[in-house]
Amino acid sequence: MSTGRGIGGGIGGGIDGLGLDDDDRFPRPLPFADTDVGLAPASATPNPAKVGSASVRIEGVVKRHGATTVLHGVDLQIAPGEFFVLLGPSGSGKTTTLRILAGLEAVSAGRVMMDGTDVTTREPGARDVAMVFQSYALYPHMTVAQNIAFPLRMVGTPREQVARAVESAAARVGIGHLLERTPGQLSGGQQQRVALARAIVRQPRLFLLDEPLSNLDAKLRLETRLELRRLQRSLGVTTVYVTHDQEEAMTLADRIAVFMDGRIVQVGTPRQIFARPLSVDVAAFIGTPPMNLLAGAWEGHAVTVGGSTVAVAAETRTVRDVVVGIRPHDLRLADGGLRARVEGVEELGDSAIVDLVVDERLVKLKTDRPPVLREGEPVFVAFAPEDAHLFDAESGARIA
Repeated sequence: MSTGRGIGGGIGGGIDGLGLDDDDRFPRPLPFADTDVGLAPASATPNPAKVGSASVRIEGVVKRHGATTVLHGVDLQIAPGEFFVLLGPSGSGKTTTLRILAGLEAVSAGRVMMDGTDVTTREPGARDVAMVFQSYALYPHMTVAQNIAFPLRMVGTPREQVARAVESAAARVGIGHLLERTPGQLSGGQQQRVALARAIVRQPRLFLLDEPLSNLDAKLRLETRLELRRLQRSLGVTTVYVTHDQEEAMTLADRIAVFMDGRIVQVGTPRQIFARPLSVDVAAFIGTPPMNLLAGAWEGHAVTVGGSTVAVAAETRTVRDVVVGIRPHDLRLADGGLRARVEGVEELGDSAIVDLVVDERLVKLKTDRPPVLREGEPVFVAFAPEDAHLFDAESGARIA
C-alpha cells in the first residue's frame, strides 16, 4: 500500500491515488450497518443543484418493538434547508425517528415523505441521505482522504472528481492538512470533522446527525457548534439533528421538536419553546437551570403558594389548582413575596445561582450580582406578574 502521495497531486489517480491497490481494499458495508455514514450513493457525480432541496414530512408514524410502542403517531414537517433538531431525554423516541428517516428502521404504521414522494419502504441507499453517527464510524485502516472518498468510490465516481470533491469537503471542515493520516492518529474533534466531511462529500438532499458532539469535551463542543452551524448554512442542506442537550438544541436549531415518551409534545423556534412551554414537562426540560415549578392555588390575579400570595398577570374567575412556573433569572430577592430559606449559593464567576427552599421544594434564583447570604437564612423572593407561567395541576397543560 502506498500512502505517501499528496492529496493535491496524486489523488487523481483513482484508487491508487487514494493509496489503495484494488477494489477489494474497500470493504462493502452491510445495507443497514451503523458503521457506514454514506447511506446513499445518490449520483456518481456530486450535484450542487440538489443541495438543500429536501423537504420532509412524517405522517402518523408508529413504531413498535413487540408489545412495546416507542413512537405514538408522530407527525412532523421540515422545510427545505432547515436546521431541525429532535430534542428529548433518553428513550423519548428521537433517535428512532432519525433512523426511520434514514431507512434504518421500518415503520409499524404511517409514512415518510421526501420532496412529496413516499419513501417509507425505500432502502437507505435510495433516499439520498447522509448520516453521521455518535461514534463517527471511520474505517481505521484507511487514511482520512480514503474515508472521505469512500461514498463516491462505492458508486464509481470518476477519479478526478473524487479528488476535487475530497479536497473541497476537507477544506470546508478544516482538515485539509490531515488527509494522509489515519483515524488513530486524530483527536476526537478531528475524527468528528472527518465524519462530517464524508457525509457532505456526496452533497446529499438530507443530512442526518445523531448526537455527533457528545463524545467531545465541553470546550470543543462549544467551538464545534458554531462551525457546524456555519457549515450547514453554507451548504444549504436540510439537516435533522438529534440531541438530549437542550442548550445545544437552542444554539443550533431553526426549529425544535421536543420528544417525550415517544410523542412530540411541542414544535417551535428555540425562543418560542423557551418563552412559552406548552406543558410542565417541557418547562422542566428547557432552560439552564430549568424552570422552577411550584404547586399553587390561582384566584383572580393572584396565586397562593405555601401560604404566600403573589400577583400574576392572568386572571381566573374561579379558584383553580395550578403549577406556577418561574424562570430562575426572573426571580429576585425582595422585601416581600414568597417565603423561602437559603440552602446555598453556587458561584459561577460572572453570576451566581442561589439555591432556596420554597414550600418544601428546591427553587433556583439566577443573578449577576451574587448576594451575601447564610445557609438557613429566611428570605423573600418575588417576580414580575407577567413572568409567571401557569399550568393545569392535573393535565400539566399550559393555561397562561
